[in-house]
Amino acid sequence: MALVPRPLTAEAFAPYGEVFAVPEAVGVRTSFDRGLANLKPHVPASLSIILAAPVPQPVVVEVIERHVFTSQSFVPMAAARWVIVVAPGTAEDRPDLAAAEAFLPAPGQGITLAPGTWHAPLTVLDAPSPFALLMWRDYGSEDEEVIAMPAIAVAL
Repeated sequence: MALVPRPLTAEAFAPYGEVFAVPEAVGVRTSFDRGLANLKPHVPASLSIILAAPVPQPVVVEVIERHVFTSQSFVPMAAARWVIVVAPGTAEDRPDLAAAEAFLPAPGQGITLAPGTWHAPLTVLDAPSPFALLMWRDYGSEDEEVIAMPAIAVAL
């Protein structure tokens, strides 16, 4: 199976979460808090910074994960080419890999994944790139589920 990424738009990504972007006008502040969610109120917010390593190409996704109780935001801190692979859930509470989708964010775009959204790990394409990650963490095993999956190629 091969996925062809499409441009990231708010409408196309809506089943999985929220898209945000740098405002086009100087001095304008835009809030993107509609997609932020924490289903465990006693769990503290966590802001992490990562210098993400680029993945080998062609891109092959072999692991998918989700965070059951928290949204997760990926905020690029520099110009970076990256891809996000997501999949809806099934009635059996597993990822529907046959319906997986891939998106290529434009420069200045980031995402917030809704709680429970199946997604590939952060996938940076060309060079090490800094990202901020915002979520809520209790560091327990019940919020993060990672599973191996049949390989999906991403055709770039």
